[in-house]
Amino acid sequence: MTRYHLAGDSTVAPGKPPEHPMAGWGTFLAERLGFEVCNHAFGGATTQSFLDVGSWQRLLDGVRSGDVVVIQFGHNDQKEAELDARGGFTDRLRAMIEDVRERDARAVLCTPVERRWFAGSRVDPTHGDYPNAVRELARSTGTPLVDLTAFTTWLYEDLGDRASRSLLSHYAPGEYPGWPDGLTDDTHFSVTGARRIAAFVALSLRAIAGLDGDQPAKGRRGIVP
Repeated sequence: MTRYHLAGDSTVAPGKPPEHPMAGWGTFLAERLGFEVCNHAFGGATTQSFLDVGSWQRLLDGVRSGDVVVIQFGHNDQKEAELDARGGFTDRLRAMIEDVRERDARAVLCTPVERRWFAGSRVDPTHGDYPNAVRELARSTGTPLVDLTAFTTWLYEDLGDRASRSLLSHYAPGEYPGWPDGLTDDTHFSVTGARRIAAFVALSLRAIAGLDGDQPAKGRRGIVP
């Protein structure tokens, strides 16, 4: 059976019990996807540090023919000059895609999830050229893309400033043991937000894999629901 392997930063990484209810979307992917998920993402990761600490090699060691490797970076790469969007960042992503293909597996690129930074009724983009660099790399290499920058921007704006706060780590003092002083964090998801993003990623991955196509069409002909 196909397994899914995740490479990424804290917005993807497994939730840490002391930090509950903060969680990365990868924590809940398996329950929505219906396949085994091996989550190698960790907080603060860049495309370079993921290589340096051996996480990429450990991920590759577990990849079998037919598996899928989902890659989302950018949040922390943008802080490092050598990981410029059109330089080191793209170079490392391209090398990761090649590594996956050498194992007869499939790479899927994700643009970084957007930060929930509102400017009026709109979300202020924070990733500069990184999302476009990932989009163009996906096109040029024929790699499937899950555009999480676009999806999360739409999601926050659709819900609005106030309602979308529940998706991120906004906790009142004393509300959770891990955050006795409370927290206002518009980058990292709450369990609610992580599950919402995981649901979208799971649907996207199932579509990329062409799953569910064996299900019969259920609409009656000639009738618009």
